[in-house]
Amino acid sequence: MATINTYLNFNGNTEDAFNFYKAAFGGDFAVIMRFGDTPGCEEMPETDKNKIMHIALPIGGNMLMGTDVPETMEQVKNGTSMSISINTDSEQQTRDLFAKLSEGGKIQMPLDDMFWGALYGMFTDKFGIQWMINYEYEKK
Repeated sequence: MATINTYLNFNGNTEDAFNFYKAAFGGDFAVIMRFGDTPGCEEMPETDKNKIMHIALPIGGNMLMGTDVPETMEQVKNGTSMSISINTDSEQQTRDLFAKLSEGGKIQMPLDDMFWGALYGMFTDKFGIQWMINYEYEKK
């Protein structure tokens, strides 16, 4: 079966963002590569060489991946066309992740009990990434 993973683009702060996500989720990076490590990087602007070409953080059975967009390419514009959705294993995990990931960001919908039988909330983190967190209560 194919898998779908989230790949995020940043304007030069990928490493900061992924260290923030690593602190929230735990674990270690599966890979981290810089543009300066690639063949032919001699012709690359010095400002791009230390930027992240590819980084991956395993979370559950998925991989959160990202890159810095080099200055020679069109810069990232954060928008409202996508969100990362997390389905958690417990109410406590939901509250912990919501608190950690929303720190310094903007909460659009505080965690609350929803009509579909879940604890749910939405926010944009301090890096401009939108998140939805959902914990389905056990059906009685």
